Order: sequence, then structure tokens, then C-alpha cells
Amino acid sequence: MPSDSSSVSGHGQTVCVTGAGGFIASWIVKLLLERGYIIRGTLRNPDDPKNAHLRELEGAQDRLTFRKADLLDYESLKEAINGCDGVFHTASPVTDDPEQMMEPAVNGTKNVIVAAAEAKVKRVVFTSSIGTVYMNPTRGSDVVVDESCWSNLEYCKNTKNWYCYAKTVAEKTAWEEAKEKGVDLVVVNPVLVLGPLLQPTINASIIHILKYLTGSAKTYANSVQAYVHVMDVALAHILVYETPSASGRYLCGESVLHRGDVVEILAKFFPEYPIPSKCSDEVNPRVKPYKLTTQKLQDLGVEFTPVKQCLYETVKSLQEKGHLPVPKPQKDSIKIQS
Repeated sequence: MPSDSSSVSGHGQTVCVTGAGGFIASWIVKLLLERGYIIRGTLRNPDDPKNAHLRELEGAQDRLTFRKADLLDYESLKEAINGCDGVFHTASPVTDDPEQMMEPAVNGTKNVIVAAAEAKVKRVVFTSSIGTVYMNPTRGSDVVVDESCWSNLEYCKNTKNWYCYAKTVAEKTAWEEAKEKGVDLVVVNPVLVLGPLLQPTINASIIHILKYLTGSAKTYANSVQAYVHVMDVALAHILVYETPSASGRYLCGESVLHRGDVVEILAKFFPEYPIPSKCSDEVNPRVKPYKLTTQKLQDLGVEFTPVKQCLYETVKSLQEKGHLPVPKPQKDSIKIQS
């Protein structure tokens, strides 16, 4: 944690959080409120019932207001950001449809940076993705993925991974615009984010786990994925905002697991669900996890939640929110091993 008292308190500071109702953004709002910030959250429809959870957060009544804004409507973003000390730009579509992905991700990010420059904000923290970092077929298996790595745009295009393509173009656009406009930009690159939901709806990263519990996935893929707890991601955003010396990109992930390891952990905690035990590709050798360093964030004080605990809390949250039937009581003797 930053040591001086001014950097751990948001009292008197007004910040804008774009896409405030999202999975990561909701947690950022929650932690910012706990630290005393005044928050303007942008939403496409502030009256949508799916955003009601934000109003129930502690401190929301006094220090959280909403602005109706769209990433492609510059004037609405300008109105929301004007008068703010900082901006957390989290809003972005999550889809592999290139038409739905490209314009909001790229032009929306550009609009936020330009509006922030005009408003003379102290710092912009942008939620990017591991998708802008690790999609590179030429990287050797022993290479440690760090903040200097960038995804290969041609490879993203050829594999039709439009999410990674758009996020990479969006992040590069953010850096270019920030440099040109003199904006202090810091970027967080989370891996696949799990953990308890604050919002009532299921988001794309949670579906990744839910499919193994509902029986919709009969097998698991011969592939690897990096995971991180949503609260760690939210805290990372706030620490890079509050630490004056923070700069550049920050990879945010706890560990990289093969899908087989994930279903194994889930099956140990929740044996009552139809979790797949067979790999969809039993011909080829098991894909090895890549190496990832998050030393930059650890140096700021982030202590990552173990992935087993993260998976356990994700499932418990899905049960509590009514997205997953709660099974009959089992022996309550399973302990989370870190």
C-alpha cells in the first residue's frame, strides 16, 4: 500500500468511472466509496434495474451519482468527466463480433482520453486486457510474459479473435492519444476475472466457469487460461491511480492454469455438479501454461487471492445470485487450500 496518508484517501476527490455497472467497474466503485471518493458513474441507462446494485453500496447515497453517457457520444462523456480529478475507463464491449467490438473499444477510448485532456484530469486509469499482451505465436514457451509484450494484430485477425484485436488497437490508441494530448495514463491489463458478482447479471468471464457447472460443457478444452480475483483487479486500479510514481502498464493475474486443473478444483469443491472430466482433445500433448509476471503490481502492495479461493467464491456467488441451483447440503468439511 502507498505509505503517505494522502494517497490512501479519496476524501474531496471526484472521479469518473465509465461503464460503472460492469463486473470490474462495480467493484472499483465499491472500493472507491470505501475510500471516501465522490464518484460519477457513466451508464447507458441509469434507470435500468440491472444497475440498482450500485445504489445499495455503502456511501452511494451521498457520494455516487450517475451520468447517462455513451462511449461514441463525445459530448456526453465530456459532461461526465468535466470537473473530475481522475477517470477510470472500464467501459468496453466483450464480444468476438468485430462490428460490435471495434468502434466502441477504439473510438470510445479515444473520446475518453480527449475529454479527460480537456477536463485536465490528474490521471486516467484504463482497463485493458491480457488480450493485448499474450496473443503472439512467435513467443517461446520459456519467455515470461510481462508489460513489454504486445499481441500480434495479424495473428489476432487470422485467428478471428476480434476481442483481442480490438482491445490491442484500443490500448495503442489510448497511449497515442494520451501522449499527444499530455494525459497521464496508466493501464491495467487483467487476465480472466472471476470472483463474487455485485451486479445481478452474468458477465462473459463468469460464463467461462458457469458452463462447467450446468452440464452445458461436456468436455474441457486442451488450453490454458490465467485467472485473477475481481477484488484484486479493482484494488489494482485504485493503487495505480493513487500512487504518483505509477506509470505504464500493469499485468494483473494470479496464476495460469490448464482447463483440466480448473475442472479438477471445481470438482473437489462442488462434486454435486456435472463437471466434465474428459478433455475435448486427447490426441495432442497437454498444453503447458505460459509464464506471467505481476511483480509491478505486487510492488504496489497487491497481494493476489489464490485461484482456488477465487473459483470457490465465484461458484458461491452464482448460487447466492440464483444463477446456479443450490444442491442439497453436503459435508461441510472441505477447506480451501491455497
